[in-house]
Amino acid sequence: MIYLTISFSIIILILGYVVWNLLRKTEQLEDICSSQQKYLEKVSSVITFIDNRIQELDKDEAFSSDDEIGFFFQRVKMLNDLLKQYDLSYENNQNQDIK
Repeated sequence: MIYLTISFSIIILILGYVVWNLLRKTEQLEDICSSQQKYLEKVSSVITFIDNRIQELDKDEAFSSDDEIGFFFQRVKMLNDLLKQYDLSYENNQNQDIK
């Protein structure tokens, strides 16, 4: 009987340590995920600001000529279109449009 009690006590202690260790690691991962989410939200807001600013500049079509500035502005617009793929709010808007 005493061996059974000691065996169960050891098993309970080992399982308690395993659960505590897994809980600690899970909390660390949650902290990492929340900090990455905040970072992505900041990047998304910057992308949205850039997109709004480029659309505002393009509305006047002041850079549509064939000179060097127009070429540069067209390349900036292409880069902006690539960046919009990583914009969280743009992605959410696209998913809502599909539904």
